[in-house]
Amino acid sequence: MANCTGCGPGYATPLDAMKGPREQIVYLPCIYRNTDIQKPDYLATVDVDPESPTYCQVIHRLPMPNLRDELHHSGWNACSSCFGDATKKRNRLILPSLISSRIYVVDVGTDPRAPRLHKMVEPVDVFWKCGLANPHTTHCLANGQIMISCMGDPQGNGKGGFILLDGETFEVVGNWEHPGEAASFGYDFWYQPKHNVMISTEWGAPKALADGFNPAHVKDGHYGTSLNIWDWTTHRKIQTIDMGEEGAIPLEVRFLHDPRATEGYVGCALQGNVFRFYKTPKGDWAAEKVISVPSKKVEGWMLPEMPGLITDILLSLDDRFLYFSNWLHGDIRQYDITDRRNPRLVGQVFLGGSLINDGPVKVLKDPESQQQPPPRVIQGKRIPGSPQMLQLSLDGRRLYLTTSLYSGWDKQFYPDMIREGSVMMQIDVNTDKGGLTLNEKFLVDFGKEPEGPALAHELRYPGGDCTSDIWL
Repeated sequence: MANCTGCGPGYATPLDAMKGPREQIVYLPCIYRNTDIQKPDYLATVDVDPESPTYCQVIHRLPMPNLRDELHHSGWNACSSCFGDATKKRNRLILPSLISSRIYVVDVGTDPRAPRLHKMVEPVDVFWKCGLANPHTTHCLANGQIMISCMGDPQGNGKGGFILLDGETFEVVGNWEHPGEAASFGYDFWYQPKHNVMISTEWGAPKALADGFNPAHVKDGHYGTSLNIWDWTTHRKIQTIDMGEEGAIPLEVRFLHDPRATEGYVGCALQGNVFRFYKTPKGDWAAEKVISVPSKKVEGWMLPEMPGLITDILLSLDDRFLYFSNWLHGDIRQYDITDRRNPRLVGQVFLGGSLINDGPVKVLKDPESQQQPPPRVIQGKRIPGSPQMLQLSLDGRRLYLTTSLYSGWDKQFYPDMIREGSVMMQIDVNTDKGGLTLNEKFLVDFGKEPEGPALAHELRYPGGDCTSDIWL
């Protein structure tokens, strides 16, 4: 949008965004919590420009001032929801810490290739002003404020509330939701002002998941199964959709990018299902299961059946393809969602995971009749862990991914990744008919970091991307 005068950050429409410039750098948090390295987490800047002499290299590292924060997801001070406001700039990256509850504000505007720390919001402000903790997803609002979902209260119990930051000072303003109206659990959220709605999801109680996954905690009710529907104008919770066992641990929620759309998808981790949510003719909201990844009967693992564990999902900006990662099985899948209720699998690639054929797990029965995949080796490096966080290029042709989920679960399920560090990979996408092909020339090995192997997580482009930007 270089020829646009007097307009704000981002793009006028999702289809305009698809014509945006190719990504040249990405930001991603690197985590040392739950490793043997007593160093602070940091924000890495990676060069992804094939024409650059530093292609596939970490070109800058911004360490945080504290230990064991568990940086996780990031968001912006402004995005395409502020496109009409010429006074707004996308120049601050908001970095909440999942465990310490600190919030870092990073200046990425002064020198995008060398971010610097702008401000730190201490946990006490989050605890005392909002009664919340464990901040997760950040979205900017059109009014200039910044909204961050939280997963718990200061004691580590589940509590799905939202904190507001002032968009200029980055001070904690207070809660978005009304007193006493927080959801039972929190995680991700997406809003659609055109339909006066926000939808939030539920992971689990922070104190239950902090150090790993215990299946008994699911039965004990420490993990969520619901979508929470909020009135965007009044901030009231107006509906809860309980998706039951099949919808246990609903994580990433994605509305279609078209702001007129009244539907989207949510990945439900525990049983490997994707639900479509939609507005009914009556005006309320409903959800239906549209994709199911069957669990595999196994031996040599913690349970007799291994779910796919859908952890991250995203939609292409033209709302044509849905992608998700199965963090336990080790594959990424691409679905054509032109028929919204009947997604069609058009691409799949295995990149590590727990099912590799030279590992301890043996598949006894696979409803999908797939062979156990071989381990994946890129440029002589055997990939530890499994594909997890995803980010798609604006034009939809390149899918980037990292392998770390969350340090407590990494340590439990992929101890080799704790020792060897995570990696960043890139998949070439066939956007005509569908299809995924690993780019063998691309690898960022976070096992070779100066301070020791690190766990790299969520990916962000400086100009915005399909998981951060919302159109009004």
